[in-house]
Amino acid sequence: MNPTYPPSHLVSFFLVLTSFISCFGAYHQNPNAQMLNHDHGYISQAVHHPFVTTNHRKGNDHKQWFPSLLTAKVVARRGTKANAPVNSPKVVNVDDFGAKANGKDDSEAFKKAWSEACSSKRSAVIVVPKNKSYRLKPITFSGPCKSDLQFLIYGTIKASPRISDYENDRRHWLVFENVQKLRVRGGGTIDGNGKIWWVKSCKVNKSMPCKHAPTAVTFVDCMNLIVANVRFVNAQQMHLTFQQCRNVRALNLVVLAPGNSPNTDGIHVTGTQNIRISKSVIKTGDDCISIVSGSKNVQATDIVCGPGHGISIGSLGAGNSEATVSDVFVNRATLTGTTNGVRIKTWQGGSGYAKNIMFQNVVMRNVSNPIIIDQNYCDRDSSCPEQASAVKISNVTYRNIRGTSESEVALKFDCSKSIPCQAISLQDVSLTREEDGERAKAACANVKLAKRGKVSPQCSRG
Repeated sequence: MNPTYPPSHLVSFFLVLTSFISCFGAYHQNPNAQMLNHDHGYISQAVHHPFVTTNHRKGNDHKQWFPSLLTAKVVARRGTKANAPVNSPKVVNVDDFGAKANGKDDSEAFKKAWSEACSSKRSAVIVVPKNKSYRLKPITFSGPCKSDLQFLIYGTIKASPRISDYENDRRHWLVFENVQKLRVRGGGTIDGNGKIWWVKSCKVNKSMPCKHAPTAVTFVDCMNLIVANVRFVNAQQMHLTFQQCRNVRALNLVVLAPGNSPNTDGIHVTGTQNIRISKSVIKTGDDCISIVSGSKNVQATDIVCGPGHGISIGSLGAGNSEATVSDVFVNRATLTGTTNGVRIKTWQGGSGYAKNIMFQNVVMRNVSNPIIIDQNYCDRDSSCPEQASAVKISNVTYRNIRGTSESEVALKFDCSKSIPCQAISLQDVSLTREEDGERAKAACANVKLAKRGKVSPQCSRG
């Protein structure tokens, strides 16, 4: 008797259904997806942002930058050359170069692994195995490399606890320099071991001298970079810095440090163009995201922030310097218990500009200073002298900003007398006092302001 086979269209339907269930299950296993899946009450329609010119590819840009990623995933999980396809990437496991993950220094093994991968003529994958913790001294992973490269962190990388290890450079711990087509991911953890630094900070102990502390991870002069699905915790100072980079995606990141840890910015952007930060949870002791001079085409979308100091542009113009920031788009963010909300801060005496900026669809929950422009910023114990020169702030839009303010003044524009804030727009802004739900106040000086829709609180003059 000939066997009876199901109709071909049923087989196709079963395969499609199986694939859908697998993808749907993988999404729900992503902790960041669950953490960000809450009701913001955002404007649902797509909003065109005329300032940002970054190329919007629908999630597939990594396939163009990294054509061998799918193969790399398979090879890294197999961990053997025998099963690798003919054109598969070269797999470099740090354990094979002497890393022990036994509480002692593994820096040399990581340096050797990087050298091996970076010199490979075909795509390479560095693997940091899971369920292990590797201790590292300061390291610079330098390029250029001969091909695209992945750094898969499945386990934990932890900073050396000896401050003496940083004598040659107190500003950096892990640095990736001059690398193109680099992808850092894996779901593992980078731990800055910051407690030993915080107790020596002059912001914590006034009797201590003010000294620099290392940034945990710095990317310098990198192009076509993706950093995804990594946890950054307890940085010595800043957690993650992008410096003079081009074409960057940072997504599905978790950045954690105590709310009282000094200067522990989450993500710091300086001199970087075309960067998209998305779907990330940032809870630190300083700015969740800080954007400073030389940065252009910066997007931050689906951000959970707090505790911390909010999302900041600046500070700009310190020491009478020139600063330029433009084309910044912050969309869909929730800030909880932060000391500022969305902030632009500049020093007196500076020059340059901060322009073409939009804050849109932001929820504030018990936030001090939810909306603030401060052109008289002064981060000193003593007062700063009044100066006529200033960084010019113009074309800034606040759209659909709502929630509660911990401070009585929820909206503050403290702009320069000589160079007022120009073309500042408020549209559908509703901020009330957290304490009693009453109307909050606005304080506005030297600002050219336009309003659309319902705006509360309102400036009495400007």
